Amino acid sequence: MAKVTLENVSKRFGQVDAVSRFHLEVEDKEFLVLLGPSGCGKSTTLRMIAGLEQLTDGNIYIGDKLVNNMPPRDRRIAMVFQDYALYPHMTVYQNMAFGLKLRKHPKAEIDQRVKEAAEILGIQDLLDRKPKALSGGQRQRVALGRAIVRKPAVFLFDEPLSNLDARLRGQMRAELSKLHAQLNTTIIYVTHDQVEAMTMGTQIVIMKDGVVNQVGTPMEIYDYPVNKFVGQFIGNPGMNFMSARIVGEDSRLYVDADNFRLLIPTIKQSYLQSKVNQEVIVGIRPEHIEDIAFVDTSFLTDTFKAIVEVVETLGAEVQLAVVSGQHNLVARVDSRTQAESKKEIELAVNMDKIHIFDTQPPNVRIKTEER
Repeated sequence: MAKVTLENVSKRFGQVDAVSRFHLEVEDKEFLVLLGPSGCGKSTTLRMIAGLEQLTDGNIYIGDKLVNNMPPRDRRIAMVFQDYALYPHMTVYQNMAFGLKLRKHPKAEIDQRVKEAAEILGIQDLLDRKPKALSGGQRQRVALGRAIVRKPAVFLFDEPLSNLDARLRGQMRAELSKLHAQLNTTIIYVTHDQVEAMTMGTQIVIMKDGVVNQVGTPMEIYDYPVNKFVGQFIGNPGMNFMSARIVGEDSRLYVDADNFRLLIPTIKQSYLQSKVNQEVIVGIRPEHIEDIAFVDTSFLTDTFKAIVEVVETLGAEVQLAVVSGQHNLVARVDSRTQAESKKEIELAVNMDKIHIFDTQPPNVRIKTEER
């Protein structure tokens, strides 16, 4: 187990800044997820930690050791890749044991480590098989086992579930969370899938264009996105955005979206006084827009009318694509809704959950409450 520290780490490829001044402390035993779209620098950051990519600037520490010029084999890390990278001519046992044999570990110790890891992963009955006789999920478990037997201080995962189907990804997310609790070690995990990040990570780092946008727990990032990009990236489907104006009337503040107004809760109004008569971007998550017929009266709501364009029935809920004036929005409503395509519907917004962003890039979230 070890703490990982990145001090203003940068990586340039020619004139391109792949990672820019990445500064972070990953605490011992933490499950940290690097999350962002393709090309944001998350895999490059992971490869620099592993020693597979040379830093341009900055320092990386694993534990109390500076590892900038240390070869990968000496960094006490184990890396699991997207494509499994198993030797097809070797059995599962041989694949898991291979790295230990190269390091000249005693045969009895190798046997013990392989069998312990196989038991943890539930693949003890597969040790005599070769990779071609395994399913995708089983191959991923073998790749995990090969990392576990090394007993590293830090596990590095580079999009390890991308090649699996949706059902297997769900199963493996749960397995990885159990594995983290069982091994009690530090994990740094790269993904572009926000569901993986939200369900597994104890801390999430949101990256864009090589720059860290936000670091926090899953719920901190979900509830308090620092800017429009983070608000849109976290959540499935992503946050709705509307151009609007903050207006005052009868000692109250409203979000004026041209064809409808929404009353801003009293607790938020004091933070928005300076924005009266100014243009803003309003963010509302689909799950905070509900069919008025099934609204939860325990939270403050205001309503607007819209025309339903698409009804997507998902079983436990229904997803509606609606149009209100110039605004195209998505709502996740109760499965009992009677909404029909091309018909009008009245929707209620949980106003305690709205987000207000500045109109100028990087569209910073405007504070509206004490955290």
